[in-house]
Amino acid sequence: MVLASLSYVVLTMAIAYPWHMIWFHDLYLQMGAVTRPEPIIPLGMLTMLIQGLVLAYLYPFCYRGGSPVLEGVRFTFIAGLLIYSVMGFATVAKMNINPISTFLLYHTIFQTIQFLLTGAALGLIYGRMNKESEHAL
Repeated sequence: MVLASLSYVVLTMAIAYPWHMIWFHDLYLQMGAVTRPEPIIPLGMLTMLIQGLVLAYLYPFCYRGGSPVLEGVRFTFIAGLLIYSVMGFATVAKMNINPISTFLLYHTIFQTIQFLLTGAALGLIYGRMNKESEHAL
């Protein structure tokens, strides 16, 4: 669970930092999606840690067998809809972001990449653990 949680944090940060702070930072500023001059990095890290822990905890309950990577991606896309709804729709509902469609497009692309990569990692980590426990029997 620790490895799965950490993989989520590391992969998400590896994607989120350049996406939000370098590549599309100016676009997010223009849309009004960034209103704080300096982000509070520890709160962002805490958010990712909580998300990673929840996903790592729930995944074994949902694993159906089959391809570990596909199962991991399937799971993160289902669970990710909850994260997406808060970080996408609720964000534009609370903040004066314009155009909303542009924000949601970039946000959707970002979270699709995020959930593809973190889901694959989650599946590989738990898939490997399942294979190791089968060989131990």
